[in-house]
Amino acid sequence: MRALLPLIAIVLMLQGCAGAVMVGAVGGAMMVNDERSFKTQIDDTNADFNISSALASHDDLNNQANISGIVMNSNVLMIGQAPNSMLRDKAIRIVKELKIGGKIHNQIRIGNPTSFTTRSNDTWITTKVKGRMLNEKGLDVTNIKVVTENGEVFLIGYVERAQADLAVEVARNTAGVRKVIKVFEYTDS
Repeated sequence: MRALLPLIAIVLMLQGCAGAVMVGAVGGAMMVNDERSFKTQIDDTNADFNISSALASHDDLNNQANISGIVMNSNVLMIGQAPNSMLRDKAIRIVKELKIGGKIHNQIRIGNPTSFTTRSNDTWITTKVKGRMLNEKGLDVTNIKVVTENGEVFLIGYVERAQADLAVEVARNTAGVRKVIKVFEYTDS
């Protein structure tokens, strides 16, 4: 049995590497097909990280609220829950100070942070919406991010109007979705 342990460890490590290679290949393909420039994609990723770090550095936000930001083409979608307007406004102020450059869309709801069960259900809804979008003929999902908070599906992206309309229709007709909020920037005026 002891002789098998190193072999099992190697097999498990190789499986992890294969997964990492697959994720890297898919991520690379999506970056190539993305309408945004490579620099904008990197800037958006950095802005996502900076928002998370900035919000996490405030104990009151960490302990009392559930707030996050999603960046697409320098536009920020702020979502989650804060127990009062003071903490919501503080989170928005923190993000404004980062000077990301685009619009800040405040969709933070006043109320208690959602439960683990609700967040798990939100993750499931997001998975269903993304899966249905991938299967929808004529819909290019490379420029659309999908996030769910308390049954509300947020669609943020840099797309043509027809693509946005199709994405909204798919999300709206997915089981468990209470509301769809679109935060699109259109490529076709």
